[in-house]
Amino acid sequence: MKKFLNRLLQNHSFIYKLILYTLTVFLIVFMLPKGGKFKYDYFKGKPWQYENYIAPFNFAIQKTKVEIDTEISEIKQNAKQYFLYDETVYNNSLDEFNLKFRNFDFNLEDQEAIKSKGVEIINEVYKNGFIDNQSEQILLDASQYITIKRGALAIEIDKDDIILSNQLLKMISTRLSDVSSPKNSSQLLNILSNVIKSNVTYNKDFTEKIIQNEIENISYTKGSVSENELIILKGDIVEGKKLEALNSIKNELESQVWSKSNYNWIVFGYSILVALAILMLFLFLRKYRPEIHDDNNKTTLIFLNVLLMVFLVTVVVKYDTRYVYAVPLCILPIVLKAFFDARLGLFTHVLTVLLLGFVVPNSFEFIFLQIIAGIVTILTVSELYKRVNLFISIGQITLIYMIAYVAFTIIQEGNALNLKFFYFGLFAFNGLLAFLSTIFILVYEKIFGLVSDVSLLELSNTNTPLLRLLAEKAPGTFQHSIQVANLAEAAANEIGANSMLVRTGALYHDIGKLENPMYFIENQSTNVNPHDELSNVDSAKIIINHVLDGIEIAKKYKLPDRLIDFIRTHHGTSLVYYFYMKEKSINEDNLNIEEFKYPGPNPFSKETAILMICDAAEAASKSIKNLTAQVIDELIDKIVSKQMESGQFINAEINFKDIETVKKVIKKKLKNIYHLRIEYPE
Repeated sequence: MKKFLNRLLQNHSFIYKLILYTLTVFLIVFMLPKGGKFKYDYFKGKPWQYENYIAPFNFAIQKTKVEIDTEISEIKQNAKQYFLYDETVYNNSLDEFNLKFRNFDFNLEDQEAIKSKGVEIINEVYKNGFIDNQSEQILLDASQYITIKRGALAIEIDKDDIILSNQLLKMISTRLSDVSSPKNSSQLLNILSNVIKSNVTYNKDFTEKIIQNEIENISYTKGSVSENELIILKGDIVEGKKLEALNSIKNELESQVWSKSNYNWIVFGYSILVALAILMLFLFLRKYRPEIHDDNNKTTLIFLNVLLMVFLVTVVVKYDTRYVYAVPLCILPIVLKAFFDARLGLFTHVLTVLLLGFVVPNSFEFIFLQIIAGIVTILTVSELYKRVNLFISIGQITLIYMIAYVAFTIIQEGNALNLKFFYFGLFAFNGLLAFLSTIFILVYEKIFGLVSDVSLLELSNTNTPLLRLLAEKAPGTFQHSIQVANLAEAAANEIGANSMLVRTGALYHDIGKLENPMYFIENQSTNVNPHDELSNVDSAKIIINHVLDGIEIAKKYKLPDRLIDFIRTHHGTSLVYYFYMKEKSINEDNLNIEEFKYPGPNPFSKETAILMICDAAEAASKSIKNLTAQVIDELIDKIVSKQMESGQFINAEINFKDIETVKKVIKKKLKNIYHLRIEYPE
């Protein structure tokens, strides 16, 4: 059991990666659609490039969304409007009329005739009904014939037979024109105006129910294709009924409910393809980015972002496939380039887009657009600490999306008349969402302890607590660090390295000298040298320890690992040459070279290699009193040759051309620093 546990502990990193790999594959396969997949790509108006296509089974030709929407619109436009007729209002109006009629003073000989006239008018008003004010506009907008529900009966009548509120007084006045006297007419008009109430109202619920029933009964198909029937010949143009048939069978296959056996085979197929894609990413990390592969923290960040992008696209596709281009996939290469490098960012982005080809419709168009956008992202996004750079890059990415979309539309439609500005809006929205990459970078920095150019800009401020402390306790080292930072930044710009990273690393590379600042010559302000009282071995040990002390101080102040790498590697495995030669001159027989060697490791990137060269060059230039252009050239050549001979750059991603460029930059800078000035008169 103990042996088994020891083996687990020894292989814990491999076990973690195996779990991460399995979990990533499982989650991606889980999110992918499990229906069928149409295996042919085709475009409207273009020739069918495959063999003659025969219907594999019976299927119905489906109507397009435009056709269905048109039918729904026609149903709503031509739908009958239903109104309710309230019988009780008529009876209540008669009762109220009889009651009020008694309270008015009519001549006895005219009373019965006037009452009959009133009842006659009430009967005429309620014959077809008097509509309320709220329902009038609906009646006016309705078709000529409407349906009124009177109890269990539904009667269709002309809408002009319904009395409106603005017609009521006019109708009553017309009917009262033959009443015996103006007084009687006025009194009867007053009574009728008070007792007649609207009894027809719009039946909204019933009308909408009828419309909904008609919409639900719409047929979504228009004809059918029989099994083994020819759908399209090779070379035929994809249009008309052929296009409709192809679209229908494609939808049929992709929405097909599979049997358990078929479902398992589909999941198995997806699992193989996804597993291969994720395996390629692991192999890429292992071969070309071993430092990332060996760091579980960084590996987790990469796979988390891949899963996040697949999840977002899957959710959007399930909601509405039209919005798939609103998902800002370019966030993935932006984030990975900010923390790692452009090559890894592009490789991961391409693999993610290929996986998403299983999810989205028109996969070729989607993959092409997203890969082009990813390439533009990698080529344009740089120096994220400059906000305008991100703004310009995202603007270029959005423009590329739009140009590519226009090109695809022209290819598919044969002209540019059918461009949908909805997609231009989606691309613009995509660009706005891409600015969230800065928030993602900030969150990942806090969670995973990584560093981006934005953080580097903050750390390179000489007012940070650690650099202020260095300036106070070791002012000579502080000035040396600034000079090295300037040299390293200029050299990095020339060979395309990360100038902000190397500058910040240079500012912190010697913070270990804070432990014993006076044992380093640049901080000695007097002629007293504490090394005079120590043996060469002890002196070398103090010098070497500034690397180890620097690592401890950096961890105490929570500097990111990318900066600690500069502290570890800025001397590589070189010798403390001065004390080594002193010891060799007096004790060559018992000399142990390992006591004078820095612990390493050697530089493993362009940036750390640049720092090693600049650090040695700047320090050596201070040791020569009369510097001339020739002396500087010879000094730099000698330093770099010695570093190369001792194998300091064997693990660094830097070539001879880059090294020569760095040497030229350093020579030029040092000549500018140490150039002679004219002598001022006394």
